[in-house]
Amino acid sequence: MHVICLGDSNTYGYDPRSWLGSRYAPDSRWVDILARQTGWTVDNLGQNGREIPTSIPTLPTDTDLLILMLGTNDLLQGRSPDEAAARLERFLSQVPLHPEHMLLLAPPPMVLGEWVCSAQLVDHSQTFARCCQTLAQQRGIPFANAGEWNIPLAYDGVHFTQQGHQTFAARLLEVLTP
Repeated sequence: MHVICLGDSNTYGYDPRSWLGSRYAPDSRWVDILARQTGWTVDNLGQNGREIPTSIPTLPTDTDLLILMLGTNDLLQGRSPDEAAARLERFLSQVPLHPEHMLLLAPPPMVLGEWVCSAQLVDHSQTFARCCQTLAQQRGIPFANAGEWNIPLAYDGVHFTQQGHQTFAARLLEVLTP
């Protein structure tokens, strides 16, 4: 099985303790844990700071599953949950895969921290998860809300801790291999 994981810094495996954008070690990143636990080929297309793209990157022709987790940076840049959901809808309409070959993940909601100084931003991240669920239902795309997974976040209120990556991987595996 060939899986593509498209997301932001939490998909990339950004280590918020680093100053220069370093990543957690491969044994601590959820994407790499997923590959190791399943034996699947898993490509990490996570990118620090990625907002919802305006166009779809080229996907390998043998892609069996596209896992999408986007939107946090859109909210951090001041977009409303509805604006971020509209961007996500436009993006999803370009994906050249059947909906059953995708999994839309709502990112875990932000918490107050170094990067999240506003309770409104926390509320927006929770609202965005509901928007993602509605969008997935409308488009017939499998959905999971990582906000229900109790992912430990770092001091910044945004990024997964090492334990957060392990918890995320375990919960994602439950979704993918019931």
